[in-house]
Amino acid sequence: MRQLAAASVGNAVEWYDWYAYSFLAVYIADRVFPKGTGNSLVPLLSTFAVFAVGFFMRPIGGLLMGAVADRRGRRAALTVTILLMGGGSLLVAVVPTYAATGVLAPVVLVVARLVQGLSVGGEFAASTTFLVESAGPGRRGLFSSFQYVSTTAGQLLASGTAALLAGVLTEDQMGQWGWRVVFLIGAVLSLIGLWVRSGARETRSAQQRAAARPGLFEALRRHPRQSLLICGITAGGTLAYYTWTTYLPTYAQVNAGFDKSQALTAGTLSLLFFTLLQPLGGMLSDRIGRKPLLLGFALGFAVLAVPLLHLVTDAFWSLLLVQCAGMVLLTGYTAVAAAVNAEVFPARVRAAGIGFPYSLTVALFGGTAPYVGTWFKQAGHPDLFPWYVSALCLVSFVVYLTLPETAKQKLET
Repeated sequence: MRQLAAASVGNAVEWYDWYAYSFLAVYIADRVFPKGTGNSLVPLLSTFAVFAVGFFMRPIGGLLMGAVADRRGRRAALTVTILLMGGGSLLVAVVPTYAATGVLAPVVLVVARLVQGLSVGGEFAASTTFLVESAGPGRRGLFSSFQYVSTTAGQLLASGTAALLAGVLTEDQMGQWGWRVVFLIGAVLSLIGLWVRSGARETRSAQQRAAARPGLFEALRRHPRQSLLICGITAGGTLAYYTWTTYLPTYAQVNAGFDKSQALTAGTLSLLFFTLLQPLGGMLSDRIGRKPLLLGFALGFAVLAVPLLHLVTDAFWSLLLVQCAGMVLLTGYTAVAAAVNAEVFPARVRAAGIGFPYSLTVALFGGTAPYVGTWFKQAGHPDLFPWYVSALCLVSFVVYLTLPETAKQKLET
């Protein structure tokens, strides 16, 4: 359990820093990007474009930090990623305004998000391998579910902090300086996460292969089928995940007229519910297998994404119920994703093998979800975005049908 706690606490801190940006996108847009275009969506689009830019550093982070994890050990990679994330969060906290420095403001923001993208790309690969390799027999699903327990706990903390400040401070105070406090807290939490991780033991798989020095691209070169499989496993899941956990609060503000505080509150409550579901899904997958949960998720979203998003009205409870319904379906993917990914690759290249294809797919479909959704709105076709989510989940459903069941198989060490 000490291993589980060390990975989870540090992971939660990492994702707090990463997701604070999305929850505060509306405030950042007002301060860092130019106004006067006549269209209030333009600064918001710019903010989400920077959000996507950070995602496109994730494949590089997955490749580099995955190689560090495979060569130097999982702990070494986890130490580097949390230091990078804390530094990026501090940079966002002190980013100048566009009114004061002009184009320097968005440049600094882009640099900060690039650093954070490098960090979070390596974080998933390193923490996934660390969690799954630390699990005992018959517990890989449970342990892997804590990848998203901690990820969502970080989101929950970021959303809750943002909602608390938005409720306590005036709108002007929140826009002027309140949003910066959230990122300063993140920088401090990164130091705490670093201290917690310093007490973790290296996994047995990494210890047994301490002398191995796999090449940077060995996983891609020797295991191309597995790499493509990771992409197919991830595509629908990451789009649904970022739509429900990141874009939906903004969707509610732009399309249904919610104020910022209401949208953040609904997001916080649904994330709490989602966090509680993850261990249940992980334990269930250890009993009945990974495939039934994956197939249920993909088919559910393929059929229900469109009607669910159309049910969002200007009533608070409609937004909350839609978010919670999506979270139940989404658990079929998130509770088992880490285990399935880790079970695809041999230990020698497990972290790098997961890191690059997973992060690339997340960058293409997850990181762009807020931007694509906002773009559809600006183009006058907001109803097309739910169909986009549905279609990609259908593609992943087909991929899941081809997967072997790995829940009862021994993990290669």
